[in-house]
Amino acid sequence: MKYIHSQELLDIPEGVKVTIKTRQVTVEGPRGKLNKDLGHLAVTFAHPKRNVISIEIHHGVRKNVAALRTVKTIIENMIIGVTKGFKYKMRYVYAHFPINVTLDKNSETDLWQVEIRNFIGEKIVRRVTMQPGVDVEASKTQKDELILSGNSVEAVSQSAADIQQICKVRNKDIRKFLDGLYVSEKGNIVEEL
Repeated sequence: MKYIHSQELLDIPEGVKVTIKTRQVTVEGPRGKLNKDLGHLAVTFAHPKRNVISIEIHHGVRKNVAALRTVKTIIENMIIGVTKGFKYKMRYVYAHFPINVTLDKNSETDLWQVEIRNFIGEKIVRRVTMQPGVDVEASKTQKDELILSGNSVEAVSQSAADIQQICKVRNKDIRKFLDGLYVSEKGNIVEEL
């Protein structure tokens, strides 16, 4: 079944500037600037009134109409990123061999690198390079905790996923060997009071 016209409205908060040109979305706010290319989606953007963006699709099937909400959510996450930022906390879980994690910044690429040693007593050194725009630090208040923070929710969550996946237990019963680095908390850098 074709839907003749479908529309989603998006409110823009004060202090945030959203620019859309040929489906290239740029969001600027107090924490920085984010870009996203939505050229692969057949949606149209309109500006019916101040601080409101209309996302529309004409003659779309159910799959195309579902993309409307996705586009709205992507832009909302970008707005949250440039106003509050995103922060993921990861905890080390181990039963016997303590996991050693070292953080260092690559001087050439200016990206953070996480080195994981002694995972289940293995001698192999696991290295994960963070996505651009993601900062990582060891928690000062909690033992065995990493804090990943950045403006893009996609970059922060992908970096957390890369760390978690490199510590996957292989050739053992995963119900018994629960060791690894797991996301324990998701939140914003700027906390609301």
